[in-house]
Amino acid sequence: MKPAQRAYLRRLAHPLPVTVMIGKNGLTEGILTKIEQELNAHELIKVRFLDHKDMKQSLTETIVSETGADLVAIIGHTAILFRQHADPAQRKIQV
Repeated sequence: MKPAQRAYLRRLAHPLPVTVMIGKNGLTEGILTKIEQELNAHELIKVRFLDHKDMKQSLTETIVSETGADLVAIIGHTAILFRQHADPAQRKIQV
């Protein structure tokens, strides 16, 4: 992803609410399923780390590899992820 595309997606993500929170149980199958559902529904999501803040980089890398999403940015304790919908007719964001 090009820097201009990342900047565009960061601007779009700014007003979005956090849809997934990673707490004391860490990255579980349930959390990965929730991330998949949110990416399919919205394409651009925010994931907040409530716990495991020292491991947010490695956890985000795991999320990216498991879901096939692109990491837009990590701002504070929030990761912004983007994955274009597989069906071109259902895409909401054009990058």
